[in-house]
Parts: sequence; structure tokens; C-alpha cells
Amino acid sequence: MNSSMKIDIRGIVQGVGFRPFVYNLARQYHLFGYVRNDASGVSIEVEGEKSRIEKFIAKIKTEFPPLAVIFEVKSYDIESVGHDDFLIRDSNDHEEKFVPISPEISTCSDCLAELFDPSDPRYRYPY
Repeated sequence: MNSSMKIDIRGIVQGVGFRPFVYNLARQYHLFGYVRNDASGVSIEVEGEKSRIEKFIAKIKTEFPPLAVIFEVKSYDIESVGHDDFLIRDSNDHEEKFVPISPEISTCSDCLAELFDPSDPRYRYPY
């Protein structure tokens, strides 16, 4: 039995690889729709077999990217619009809300090399 759902995820879910994670998971479960960042976190619209959608949501809650932190997952049934693929869409930034963003965890080795190389234009410039 096919179903359509809207899933809203709040937390530290932007800038941590969450949309590609959702995209790959949707492809794994043969689901259609889209994922996008919005003003409150990540929004997903998904269509497919109901049992696959349920497994998809369960995996989102338990196997998310390591730097992500999920505060809340809300899902509800919607009318099907007939998606024929799963896409990562551009951000929806029509509303202004607070979105938690993960801080950078560490400085990469290339940046450190530039920072301490006297011949580099960014020598001792940490920004």
C-alpha cells in the first residue's frame, strides 16, 4: 500500500551531511520525493510503500550522520503528488527562524599547513 508523508526534523541537521544521508536512505528504500533545508531544520516529503516509509523514518532516527543532533521528528500523512524521483532541493528560506548549526569540529590538515607556512599568504591568519 502506497503512502505519502511529510517529515519535519529539528535539531543540528544542517551543515552535517544530513540531506545526502536522507537522499541515500530514500534511494535504498526505493522512495520518491525530496529533502530540503528549511528555516527550522530539514523537511522531507516522501512517497512509497508505507512499510518502507516506516523503516526510512526509523533509520533517520537511529542512524543519522555522526555530527547531527536530532531534537524532534514529526511526521504526518499528506496527499500524494506523484513524485517520480528523490531529490535534494534548494533550501527554503522564506521564514526567519532559529536553526542550530554545528560548530566546526576541527581544523583540517591543509589549513594547519597554510597557517604555519611562512611562505603562504595565510600564514598565522586563523580566519
